[in-house]
Amino acid sequence: MKRYFISAILFFVYTSTVYAQKKFTVIPLGVKGGSDESNLSSYMLASKGSLDFICLDAGTIHCGIQKAVDSRLFTQKVASVLRTDIKGYFISHPHLDHLAGLVVNSPDDSSKAIYALPFCIDVLKNNYFTWKSWANFGNEGDKPALGKYHYVTLTEGKEIAAENTSLFVTPYLLSHSTPGQSTAFLVRSEDAYLLYLGDTGADEVEKANNLKTLWQNISPLVKAKKLKAIFIEVSFPNQQAEKLLFGHLTPKLLMQEMHILSGLAGSDAMKGLPVVITHIKPNGNNENMIKEQVTASNDLGLKIIFPQQAKKLEF
Repeated sequence: MKRYFISAILFFVYTSTVYAQKKFTVIPLGVKGGSDESNLSSYMLASKGSLDFICLDAGTIHCGIQKAVDSRLFTQKVASVLRTDIKGYFISHPHLDHLAGLVVNSPDDSSKAIYALPFCIDVLKNNYFTWKSWANFGNEGDKPALGKYHYVTLTEGKEIAAENTSLFVTPYLLSHSTPGQSTAFLVRSEDAYLLYLGDTGADEVEKANNLKTLWQNISPLVKAKKLKAIFIEVSFPNQQAEKLLFGHLTPKLLMQEMHILSGLAGSDAMKGLPVVITHIKPNGNNENMIKEQVTASNDLGLKIIFPQQAKKLEF
């Protein structure tokens, strides 16, 4: 018994030490899944100690940067952060709550890359950056193409270097209300990783295997304590009917998926793993219900985090 007790303490200390070694800085520019256009999915991410950020989704940009400046997370003005610190955008899927900030702020932005899987690039070129709906700030599509942004078409499962940063990103396909699609981005800084998922439904509901494939790919990183955090959506409370989820998760479905990952990585490896809950739809009492239900169902010992706009996170 004494030996077991000592081993448990040593494991706890080891786990805490591993996760205490910070490798990433994340500044949430927006964290919600709707209603408030000033607080929609958008996360600036950089290697710790660097100001070379990528933006994971871009629902809210200007307002989020302004709040970050007001919170003294940046010393320069909003325009400088937008033009200089954000080196590129990784867009999970082409819904407005994930890219409206990119489109609206494009006239004031600087030249940089937009990274996405082909299905998303196609919508950007054919529906948003066109002369009928806005202006074509891209390097392809409607003429004249102004070329401020250049599209980088990603390949599922293939790692790519994020231009002008020390980060590397691997995309994985997600199902978002079949046949709708979304993307997960596995970000690497040296030998540390962070996983960000755009909107996604559970495999059970979507009749797909995309999340299972993702969990199989990242489970070795969880085992090795190289995965520093998972950013994953929970849009609705458990009371939401499955036919009304439209490609989103509930606390119950989230934990079902986390148990699948635990089955691959091992339950001990999951203890203390930071899981950041994104894209809560703040209708009615949804937010409080989701927080209570996620916390109550966390039987894996995950470190649950509910991000706040312009409040820095480090992993």
